[in-house]
Amino acid sequence: MSEQNTKKAIICPKCGKLISADSEECYFCGLKNPGKMGLHSFVNKMFKGKFEIVQVIIYFCAGLYVVSLLIDPTAIFQSGGFLNFLSPSSKSLIVLGMTGAASMSGGQWWTLITAIYLHGGLMHIIFNMYALRQLGPMVESIFGTSRFILLFTLSGIFGYFLSNSLSGYPTIGASGSIFGLLGALIYYGRTRGGMFSQTIYPQLLVWAGVMFLFGFAMPGINNYAHLGGFIGGYVGGNLLGYQESKTETTTHRKIATLAIIATVLAFVFSLLTINSSLQLFYKYFIMGRN
Repeated sequence: MSEQNTKKAIICPKCGKLISADSEECYFCGLKNPGKMGLHSFVNKMFKGKFEIVQVIIYFCAGLYVVSLLIDPTAIFQSGGFLNFLSPSSKSLIVLGMTGAASMSGGQWWTLITAIYLHGGLMHIIFNMYALRQLGPMVESIFGTSRFILLFTLSGIFGYFLSNSLSGYPTIGASGSIFGLLGALIYYGRTRGGMFSQTIYPQLLVWAGVMFLFGFAMPGINNYAHLGGFIGGYVGGNLLGYQESKTETTTHRKIATLAIIATVLAFVFSLLTINSSLQLFYKYFIMGRN
């Protein structure tokens, strides 16, 4: 095989067979656009109007990030440091649904969901959305759209539940859900066997190790949410099954629909409880009872 062709050969993320990166469909398993799941796809698909579920989440998170900046624009340039560039204020985030022990003690259970879609700075959202774009299409093709929604939602909830139970610090971000997707992929790689287990699975283990180490090395990272999300995704992948072992059913679709409805209602509750959220902000941030 020539050097040019070698560079264009990839492992299909679904069946693990060696195929051309330019293929519109995997010859072995039928996966659409198997070579377009990286940065190229991240740039291209965002502007082509193909609203797959991963894109919907990316747009939703980006929209909420802009809203969080507009709620309290005076805070945009007040936080210093590269990682905190363009950070929303604590007031904006708690109004939109930041979670933590304070939110739980105030009865705001819905923040276990809303916090998944909020981000604390430009680098925070870029890093999380890029990771989601890398992992999301593979998880969706392996588990199906309905189970992807369930894995993403439930992993995030479990991650924040663990975080609020063990730490309690105010927290936001989709990384718990992203670790859940990684956990589901690792479960799949461990149990499936074949070329996927021989090639992609070891890479996923390395990626998981690097991401966990990064979390411990960097300040302000919610490692409890990462751990909880990872466990939730691994266990969820086991309980829900993947397409090759259990085809997506009506039950999966119904539960996924309930997860979407719960997410919408969570943000409705955030809008309906703005006054109590502002009181919470005053109590725990202005008066320092964090």
